[in-house]
Amino acid sequence: MIDLNQYEVLTFDCYGTLIDWEKGVLEALQPVLSTHQIQLSENEILEWFARFESDLEQGEYRKYKDVLRGVVQKFGDQFGFTPSPTELNALVDSIKHWQPFPDTVEALKTLKQRFKLAIISNVDDDLFALTAKHLQVEFDKVVTAEQVKSYKPSVQNFRVALEKIGLPSEKVLHVACSVYHDIVPANSLGLSTVWVNRRLGQEGSGAYLPAQGKADLEVPDLKSLAAIVGNSVFSPN
Repeated sequence: MIDLNQYEVLTFDCYGTLIDWEKGVLEALQPVLSTHQIQLSENEILEWFARFESDLEQGEYRKYKDVLRGVVQKFGDQFGFTPSPTELNALVDSIKHWQPFPDTVEALKTLKQRFKLAIISNVDDDLFALTAKHLQVEFDKVVTAEQVKSYKPSVQNFRVALEKIGLPSEKVLHVACSVYHDIVPANSLGLSTVWVNRRLGQEGSGAYLPAQGKADLEVPDLKSLAAIVGNSVFSPN
């Protein structure tokens, strides 16, 4: 068990950790695929999404809106249909409706009593602003891919976040659901990590590319992390 006394800031991945992005992705893509008579299982849709998204985040930076439009286009290219303009925007337009996991908001409120909270997210500023309304807590720092001009798993996103936070890495604990996007690069910089294994007991890798990496702590949800914090005895700051 890691010593939670040593941390002052918790940094969070947003989509997949705080927000149920797999549900959001499926609700956006399933009607598009159904319209074009494409029959894929939920796991197949998510795994294709993971491949397409990762491909589009390589190389020269493009905004996440363009990444998401590109994902829909790649589905069309892969499965032999031409998305309409409305369909190309299906993922982009859906983000404002993506909801937190049932445990997210209360857990964030609990954690906020003890730590400063920050976001490190592969998203555009305005898209996160829409999501932030659902999270009901004020984050002390928000670092987006749009600000950094790169996407996790680039370590640059974490370096910029540490610079903005202004504390040594041993005071920061990164909390995320994706081993590929978050745990591996955060570990490489010496950051302590919590893996929120939201897919525990589910088949496949979902909307994340598979990766090997070990976090300092694994929990099934944020409620469990908040409970660990609540049961810990903290020394005065």
